[in-house]
Amino acid sequence: MADPVGVGPHPKPWPVGDHLDEELLRGGDRRNVIDRYRYWSVEAIVADLDTRRHPFHIAIENWDHDRNIGTVVRTANAFLAAEVHIVGKRRWNRRGAMMTDVYQHVRHHRSVEDLAIWAASEDLPIVGVDNLPGAVPVETAELPRRCLLLFGQEGPGLSEPARAAADPVVSIAQFGSTRSINAGVAAGIAMHAWIRRWADLGG
Repeated sequence: MADPVGVGPHPKPWPVGDHLDEELLRGGDRRNVIDRYRYWSVEAIVADLDTRRHPFHIAIENWDHDRNIGTVVRTANAFLAAEVHIVGKRRWNRRGAMMTDVYQHVRHHRSVEDLAIWAASEDLPIVGVDNLPGAVPVETAELPRRCLLLFGQEGPGLSEPARAAADPVVSIAQFGSTRSINAGVAAGIAMHAWIRRWADLGG
């Protein structure tokens, strides 16, 4: 039998602090969180993450309940994105997020046009990610430090309004026979490209 995930009840005497959750101290913490956050309340974890979030945002179009959105949210949490923006349908499949959506800020926009208005108000350039003619390879592109990385839905990629809103559009180098890669995977690659350029890897 595999060992249970996380840690069991905290031995007494319990540590003291407003960031701690008494129920977790009493019953154990089986959540998928790093050791630093064991026994912390969700609110305390979010507040701590908010002091360190990176200044890039992620947006993904959701016109047909894209199942990749949960993976995108989970990866955005891992790379500490400022926010994830869902464009289109409000409902999305949270299963792939593995509960990371409780720690990650998620905002909804009815349309790409609404997203573009919001991004302009925040002075965030929109960088589309899709393998389109004329796209700049993400491997050599200079991603802005403050930006919004926009992804299309699995299959069709960026919609026409999304292509119009994005400047530039970057592509991901591929060498096999498939025409495209999974949207969740593409999001992870693009986020990591940002991390390699801008994150403090010694922190």
